[in-house]
Amino acid sequence: MNDVIKTIMSRQSVGRLVDPAPSPTELQMILKAAANAPDHGVLRPFHFIVFKDEEKMRFQKVLLEALERRARAKGSTLTEGQIKKESTKFERAPMVIAVATKINLRSKIPEVEQILSTAAAVENLLLAAKSLGYDSMWRTGEATYDDFVKTAIGLEATDHIVAWVYLGTNPRSTSESRDPSLIDLVTFWR
Repeated sequence: MNDVIKTIMSRQSVGRLVDPAPSPTELQMILKAAANAPDHGVLRPFHFIVFKDEEKMRFQKVLLEALERRARAKGSTLTEGQIKKESTKFERAPMVIAVATKINLRSKIPEVEQILSTAAAVENLLLAAKSLGYDSMWRTGEATYDDFVKTAIGLEATDHIVAWVYLGTNPRSTSESRDPSLIDLVTFWR
């Protein structure tokens, strides 16, 4: 099995990651691989916001404020558990990258294709990280669709957060290949 296929077959989501995270040089490589995603119209609609160290901890306050705003809008009160969960989300990995689509409204390229290009960039990012020995988790959740959160990371309301990619090292280091069954996934049209 060649290295690309081996990387794809061994990539899996890991919920809790530890140090080390990618070095600055490795992060540069990972982001360049992500930016090589298929991109109809060469719009480069994807944008990467990297959170690490103190910035990561400070951003958790934004996530909590957004959760509080959503709760108030629904007329509900947050539980201690909800507050703690939201306040510690970014502690699940040493590095988090928000991947967003900055929609080009003037382009003839449909919005959905711009989002799909960003999703392809996320997959490239995950595979590049895995090829360098790091594990990851692609997360979404309510904050992904929250305009307050979008504004906090420099996006417009028309833009989309596609993923919160958690990066680091799997404390239970496994890189075994998976072998998914294709029985219910593939049809040959006749």
